[in-house]
Amino acid sequence: MESTLHNLLIGFGHVFEPLNLLVLLVGIVLGLLVAVLPGLTLVMGVVLALPFTYGMHVIPAIILLTAMYVSGTYAGAWTSILFRVPGEPMDVPLLWDGYTMARKGEAANALGWTLMSALGGGLVAAVVMVLLAQPIARIALTFSTPEYFAILFFGLASVVSLGGATLVNALISLFAGLLIATVGVDDTYGTHRFTFNVPLLSDGIDYLVVMVGAYGLGEVFLRLEQGFKSAPLQAIGQIKTRLPRLREMLAFKGTFFRGTLTGIIVGLVPGAGATVASFLSYGIESQYGKRRQEMGSGIPEGIIAPQTAATSSVGGAIIPLVTLGIPGSGATAIILGAFLLHGLQPGPQVFATSSNIVYAMFASVFVGIIVMCVIGYFAIKVLVRVLDFPEVIVSAYVVMMCILGAFAARHNVIDVWLMVIFGVFGYLFERFKFPITPLVLGVILGPLAESSFMTTMISHDNDWTVFFTRPVSGPLMVVAIITLVYPVLRHMRHKSKIPKH
Repeated sequence: MESTLHNLLIGFGHVFEPLNLLVLLVGIVLGLLVAVLPGLTLVMGVVLALPFTYGMHVIPAIILLTAMYVSGTYAGAWTSILFRVPGEPMDVPLLWDGYTMARKGEAANALGWTLMSALGGGLVAAVVMVLLAQPIARIALTFSTPEYFAILFFGLASVVSLGGATLVNALISLFAGLLIATVGVDDTYGTHRFTFNVPLLSDGIDYLVVMVGAYGLGEVFLRLEQGFKSAPLQAIGQIKTRLPRLREMLAFKGTFFRGTLTGIIVGLVPGAGATVASFLSYGIESQYGKRRQEMGSGIPEGIIAPQTAATSSVGGAIIPLVTLGIPGSGATAIILGAFLLHGLQPGPQVFATSSNIVYAMFASVFVGIIVMCVIGYFAIKVLVRVLDFPEVIVSAYVVMMCILGAFAARHNVIDVWLMVIFGVFGYLFERFKFPITPLVLGVILGPLAESSFMTTMISHDNDWTVFFTRPVSGPLMVVAIITLVYPVLRHMRHKSKIPKH
């Protein structure tokens, strides 16, 4: 415990260095703007920021992306409550009670409950993150390649099952990502795979190109098809935030607790993220809350539950990222990319080799949440003004950033064309309801899973049963298979109950 506190204090020292603090402030503001701007998403914003971390030291790079991730879970609530326009899918539950409160003339109260929910849920989750990370890492240090493959397999299976689409579509997306990850020279046998005599492809397809294209350019193509419909803006001058009193907050301590716990647990599950946490928390409150019958009528519980879960999921999602090298959300997948970009492989060994970087990241979560709420309280009127920006102009800037990001990967124009191709893929995926997250995670985690699998096969004389006979990898493989099979069985059961005419 003492060493943890010591390392965390060192992390705070890194965060409060003038340059790093400035980077954190920039990250917070960018995250708030991304959550509010039409045509942008949190994941897309973090993706667009990633190329600019190339020339940065690893600590400010991680601080920048983490700060954006933290603040991006908060500001989308403003547009949901004030204008009935959710900034992110995670903000949809806030429409049901937040916007209803605003229509009743209680917008200031609704914004106050949002701020305190983000602050409380985020800080509690950050404490849990610090307390759990190192013990989990110590356990993970005992793992060998079969365990790592099982963990990666479980992570990919979870992403598929929570992909927000049919299992078939999610599997197709995942397999597409894994196929892209095989392009280049095989690390085990040195053979060329799908290179088509193009020298650049011998080094593989950079995951940054895939992410920037699929998330960034793909979203622009989709919004181009929709005609760039920007959100309406009204009554900005009347916006203010009224913070609830301590007595009022204590009256809803059960809701705070349930929302925070839900967010942390959901964050731990690879691929779930803030959206799943927000909807699940709202559902739990609707089932078990004291005023469950009044949910949707404009009560604080309908704001507290989803917002605490969304913000606390950040702390939960970072735990598997730093301890196991498996991202718990789309944004942490991008942060994983930043670690790899700077030559660091997140996992249990990172606490021994680069603990200063990990604890700087932890400290940036604490500081980022507080700074986010301070800026959100005083600058909400200014930040919401960005809704005045025409969506077509924002999209033009996104395209420019996508091109710069793709070129920055390897300073080759072929990567720009590859980014455009993956942008088309991203558009088609969104258009035909294929989730993008399994595709991206397949590209990032595919090489790691392949390496663990091949090393295990070589070490155990091609005996694949080793994955099911070891005490850790065995249960994980079984759970992963159940995770994949259960949605199929549920669908078949549901289909069998539908009467035939």
